[in-house]
Amino acid sequence: MKIIKTIVIGLLVCILISYGYFVKDVENAANKNKEPITTIKGEAGVLMDVETGKVIYAKNENKKLFPASTTKMLTGLLAIKYGNLDDEITVGKEVKLKTTGESTAWLKEGQVLTLRELLAGLMLPSGNDAARTIAIYTAKRQMGNSHGSDEKALDYFVNMMNKEAKKLGAFDSHFMNPHGLHHTNHYSTAHDLGIIAKAAMKKANFREIVSSKIYSDEAITYENRNQLLNSESPFYFEGANGIKTGFTDEAGYCLVSSAERNGKKVIAVVLNSDQNNVWNDSIALLKKGFTSEYVKK
Repeated sequence: MKIIKTIVIGLLVCILISYGYFVKDVENAANKNKEPITTIKGEAGVLMDVETGKVIYAKNENKKLFPASTTKMLTGLLAIKYGNLDDEITVGKEVKLKTTGESTAWLKEGQVLTLRELLAGLMLPSGNDAARTIAIYTAKRQMGNSHGSDEKALDYFVNMMNKEAKKLGAFDSHFMNPHGLHHTNHYSTAHDLGIIAKAAMKKANFREIVSSKIYSDEAITYENRNQLLNSESPFYFEGANGIKTGFTDEAGYCLVSSAERNGKKVIAVVLNSDQNNVWNDSIALLKKGFTSEYVKK
């Protein structure tokens, strides 16, 4: 009886071990067919299909965070929507409203540039000076009062920003300036910035500017800060065509990026990452957007 009992127990053990391997093999086979889960280091992020608006990936997408210079997407969108790109604009005293260490397009009082050139200064080197000049121009044009005060014009433009954000469906955002310098009441979300980016990228002139590695003419030359566009950068991403970098101490490193491959267009937003991972995070999201599951048949 002892021998039979030992044999039975041995057979049961073999069956259980074999079953365990079988279950593991089934799980492994299933996992091979699953897309790896994307994780990002940034505090919040979104990956969006441009054509359908479908959110492919989200992390803390509705958390209110500081957007830094990604704010300038909305400033650029409003300028293109309500301005004339060929208008010649004289840089005024607003150029003196600089904060130490802020990003600049190196504008000078009395300098005359077209709105197109100012937009290049806004989006490529991320000039806060260009943001103020563009905001004042756009607001005064809408107010129908070119001789009004710059302060009132800036306030008017901020009001335009908040109205446009709500109109687009960016309901969890509030803006206090056209450039994104820190203010406790100036915030947005990854999802909202994706919505704003999607609207801005519908504008051909906006796409042309943000996809340029370098913008140069007789008056100015600007190089884009977006490393995804730079073929010599370790963060180059094939098909990348925008959009906007951002950084403040409070916001961390932020990036709203876009790319197109084989007719597929995606937008990625990463907020409050660090200096290197903001690129790695964005690349991971953009890659996810072009996996077989999401590529158009």
